[in-house]
Order: sequence, then structure tokens, then C-alpha cells
Amino acid sequence: MAIYILVALVAYLIGSISFSVIFTKKLAGFDVREKGSKNAGSTNVLRTAGKKIAILTLICDILKGVVVILLAKLIGYIDRCEHVEYLIQIAGLAVVIGHTFPVFFGFKGGKGVATSLGIILLTNWQIGLICLVFALVLIILTRMVSLGSVAAAILFPVLTLFIHENYLVAGDYRIFGIILGIFVCFNHRTNIKRLLKGQENKLF
Repeated sequence: MAIYILVALVAYLIGSISFSVIFTKKLAGFDVREKGSKNAGSTNVLRTAGKKIAILTLICDILKGVVVILLAKLIGYIDRCEHVEYLIQIAGLAVVIGHTFPVFFGFKGGKGVATSLGIILLTNWQIGLICLVFALVLIILTRMVSLGSVAAAILFPVLTLFIHENYLVAGDYRIFGIILGIFVCFNHRTNIKRLLKGQENKLF
């Protein structure tokens, strides 16, 4: 049990490093949470601070998910944990929670999309690529990042029902997919309301 708590704690703390806030404060001279949509995510950074800082934020947020999954796997094998896949799932959920409610930044963070992408790509590259392409196509067609993000969050648990290969560590990821998908959708609840009303902001 101690190993699961340790992994969850480490993952949460890594997730709590809000690169969007750090980069906008250091490179643009303001807190991204005080401008635009007031969300600490790459899309708001793009709108308020420009492409370079947004790309840097996106890459670092994705890497948070990647690093946490690799760390969970490493700790699991060092500890000879019987169910490393559970460590990976706990780490994945904890890092997204940390990203959304960062302890270092007043528990006011982003929506967890980029970090979730890093998690999914590393957990199962096949499912990750399908979700990424699906989201990008929707974003290009509609110019709405939120629509692509929510759709990919819904698609992820569906794919875990049918794809049982190419996992970093073999195991059952269906419950994990459902929880992660619901959490990302919950973070987009205001966007979903605007989408239903036809009032969602477009990227450009």
C-alpha cells in the first residue's frame, strides 16, 4: 500500500508544476490565470502570450504525463510490485489532479488535456495516436480546441474496450480510461455548456 501512496504523492507534486503560470510570468510578465479565459492551459497561453510560449507550455505539460508514467513503471519494477499497471494508473490520475489543482499555485490550474495526452501516448501509443489524430481533425474542422479535447476524452475509454495490445505494461485499463475521461470532461464543463449553446470560443 505504501508504494501506491508514494507514487500518487510524487505524481501529484509533479503535476502541480504549472508551466503555463511559470512561463507567462517569467517570459511575458503576467499570470495567464489573470487574462483571457483565466485558464492555466496551453490554449489560453496561445491567446494571451503567443505561439512560442504556448508551444513550450504544451511540450512541458505533455512531458509531465510521460515522466510520471515512466517513473511509476520504474518504481514498480524496483519494488517488484505485482501490479505495476495499477501504479501507472494511479500515477496517471494523480498527475492530472495535480495539474488541475496544483498545490504550488493556489490549487488553480489547467484542464489536464496535454498531460493526459502524455499519459495516454506512453500507456498505449496506438490508443494515444488515435485520440490525438481524432482530436486534431476536430480542432482543424471546427477551430474549437475544447471540442477536440472532450471528444478525445470520451474516445479514450471506448478504445480501451477494444484494444488490448501495445500497452506499456499489460493490464486492464477500462476503469482508468473511464475515470480519466470523466475527469477531463468535468474540467471542460463550462466549455460543454457553451458548445451546447453554440457559443464556444474558436481558436482563431
